[in-house]
Amino acid sequence: KHLDQLVCIEGIVKQTSDVRPQVVNARFECPSCGAILSVLQVDRKFREPSRCSCQWKGNFKLLSKEMVDVQRVVIEESPDSLDGGEQPKRVNVFLKEDLVDPKIEERTTPGSRIKIYGVLKEVPVPLQTGISTRFDIALEANNIITMEESFEQLNVTENDEKEIMELASDPKVFKKLAESIAPSIYGFEKIKEAVLLQIFGGVKKTKSDGGSTRGDIHLLLVGDPGVAKSVMLKFISTIAPKGRYVSGKAATAAGLTAAVTKDEFLKGWSLEAGAMVLSNKGVVCIDEIEKMSEHDRSTMHEAMEQQSISISKANIQATLRAETTVLAAGNPKLGRFDPFTPIPQQIDISPALLSRFDVIFIIRDLPNKSQDEAIASHVLEEHRQEVIRDIVPQKLLKKYIAYAKQKIKPKLSEEAVEEIKNFYVKMRNQTVRGDSNIKPIPITARQLEGIIRLAEAHAKMHLSKKVTSADAKVAIDLLKTSLYQVGYDEEAQIFDIDKVTTGISSSKRGKIILVKETLSRLESQLGKLIPMEEIEKSLQDKISKVELDEAIEQLSKIGDIFRPKQGFIQKI
Repeated sequence: KHLDQLVCIEGIVKQTSDVRPQVVNARFECPSCGAILSVLQVDRKFREPSRCSCQWKGNFKLLSKEMVDVQRVVIEESPDSLDGGEQPKRVNVFLKEDLVDPKIEERTTPGSRIKIYGVLKEVPVPLQTGISTRFDIALEANNIITMEESFEQLNVTENDEKEIMELASDPKVFKKLAESIAPSIYGFEKIKEAVLLQIFGGVKKTKSDGGSTRGDIHLLLVGDPGVAKSVMLKFISTIAPKGRYVSGKAATAAGLTAAVTKDEFLKGWSLEAGAMVLSNKGVVCIDEIEKMSEHDRSTMHEAMEQQSISISKANIQATLRAETTVLAAGNPKLGRFDPFTPIPQQIDISPALLSRFDVIFIIRDLPNKSQDEAIASHVLEEHRQEVIRDIVPQKLLKKYIAYAKQKIKPKLSEEAVEEIKNFYVKMRNQTVRGDSNIKPIPITARQLEGIIRLAEAHAKMHLSKKVTSADAKVAIDLLKTSLYQVGYDEEAQIFDIDKVTTGISSSKRGKIILVKETLSRLESQLGKLIPMEEIEKSLQDKISKVELDEAIEQLSKIGDIFRPKQGFIQKI
């Protein structure tokens, strides 16, 4: 009943074809009397005039054709409007003339949500012997409206601007905005602050050699089960425009980056964008990151640091832009944190990926009477639904972030540069307890860039054009909180980034090297077979029995030594 009527549909663009010309009108000349006839081309088949007014019925001479641009788009129902287990339906949409404009084409990239007004038409399904009785439906579009805008496209009216300025002049704006993030979760002040800064993001810069540094801040939350990590992620994916939520086990490399599929209409290969490309200039929330396979996780490296995704498959070589902020959450290997094992050994994520996250938070669920009471009353209030919290409404929060992202690109001031520089140099050159000749590496240049990005985001949130030393202090404070949880070497009482990236702190590595040297010395004295007692005797003043066993265990894991018989060790 809707055929040939103007209808409106809403959905997600699944696929787009290339833009190709199509004939709409053709002019012919009659060879016998020279009259000029024009024929409108409405069907799929090219039509010639059947006869001329002078009764000529033969072939006509084609003078000119009028062409327009045409593009085919496949629209799919958006998943939120579906019930239970039904499959989303698809419909073809034909775009013509001005709807194929490059400006509009940006809106119809795969993955964007659009609303389409158009006339519903039936398209005959061709058979080899003629036309079938079955028809397909397609929509001839008349207008396209985008549903979800990135922060850059949200328009802010004068009234909104007044509200935004009012909010920005509040001295406690940072606290207030941080509390507006996932208000149904109690506590997590530092984490909410970091997530808020993450949405604002730093400033993307082009360096002197033409390369660029990313402005996106990546965050990783690792915590015991049931501390509301997923709630946080879900909230962020709804509040951030172009926010996507993906879950570890259900995400593959192709789903995160891009897939090359066979296009059945145009007979060739076409690219389908994955979550990271679809949320370009947005946020992608990856839950249960430790459940993804190592191969699938490795595709994220390029997207997180270089902000692009390159694909070389079949005959497609493409580089897609993925300026995406990543907020990931995961659980430790054993489900809960074990207080006695170094944290990196409990997080099942490769060091290369860990180091790409600017801030890593460890959330421990420890019983604490006053806090437990507060959490319980908070949760129960939410369930009774009688709660009015003093927070910034979501709509205003979105507009505030959009305004800051559009208008403000803060620059580092002298004081901020000094502050960050002093912190970096001081951290790098810490004094080590004990006479260890191996200095730990507390932080790397990657963390330095992380501080700069966090400071810029803090300045952006205050709508200031300059990054002050106060902004830098907040950023340093956040990074310290994160490092205390992951990169603190208890034994040497010092920060050590190796602990995060390799799981072996430098003091432990020093002991392993000491044992190795002792083995080499004893080998030259006693020959190939070295008794355990001799090693213990020569090392008894320097390290304890437990540490020695640990070091030998580590060496045999690496494959430097083996045990030919009970109580003896031999170097390989």
